[in-house]
Amino acid sequence: MVKQKYLDKAEVLIEALPYIQRFNRKIVVIKYGGSAMLDQELKANVIKDAVLLKLVGFKPIIVHGGGKEISRWVNKVGMEPRFVNGLRVTDKDTMEIAEMVLAKVNKELVTLVESLGVDAVGISGKDGGLLKCTKKLSNGEDIGYVGEIQEVNPRILHELLEQDFLPIIFPVGYDENYDSYNINADDAACAIAEAVHAEKLAFLSDIEGVYKDQNDPESLISELHIHEAEKLISDGYVGGGMIPKLKNCIDAIEHGVNRVHILDGRIPHSLLLEIFTNKGIGTAILREDGEKYYDEHA
Repeated sequence: MVKQKYLDKAEVLIEALPYIQRFNRKIVVIKYGGSAMLDQELKANVIKDAVLLKLVGFKPIIVHGGGKEISRWVNKVGMEPRFVNGLRVTDKDTMEIAEMVLAKVNKELVTLVESLGVDAVGISGKDGGLLKCTKKLSNGEDIGYVGEIQEVNPRILHELLEQDFLPIIFPVGYDENYDSYNINADDAACAIAEAVHAEKLAFLSDIEGVYKDQNDPESLISELHIHEAEKLISDGYVGGGMIPKLKNCIDAIEHGVNRVHILDGRIPHSLLLEIFTNKGIGTAILREDGEKYYDEHA
């Protein structure tokens, strides 16, 4: 008699089959940030997930931040990190540190991917003119070298994907004077997903997803159409950092991304669980005509 645990494994693989078929050769943008960047085991799991997606026929692109690591290095050199309305005040010295730290993190991720037998290339938003930006103000206040994306040139990404590389991007761009700017990684992932017409955009961060009631862990919403997401914002069910994240999701879908996922990167293999299982474990935001994969009331 075959042991049940082996049958369960086979069942999981069969459940993944229609998703592998549906998204074969499709672009998936993964925004990687939060605690999963600091914990070595979680970091390895995220990279394994991205590599597995690549090996079963997806075309993943990773966009990563590094805010906590930047703050650590700013403190290390005796400077004090400053934030205005949640945005890092970035003077010339801080910008220099940010770019060095993000480049270091980037090459660590490239090395992890390469160690698993997949070719990866790490780039910034400067490479190939990928991210062109202007200065971003915070409620009218100048906060230094913080960028607002004005234009995405995805040619370098299409060429890397065509040559079977996994692109890994850190969000530093430049303006018309070729000054460097630090860009919010969520904004960069969103703009890149739109520019490459990604099938999916997945945000890996320190939140489980979208809740109908923040105080009720059972109220996690697995799938939302755009109008439902907008209603959650207007009715006050979501607040704080979730509002810009949801607005980014809505914006991405309105500009051609088919499905956006908000996932808890602290859960091992959350990316695979969300993409390859019927219910998933995070929240998916869909176009108005997007098909819900399962019955909420089943």
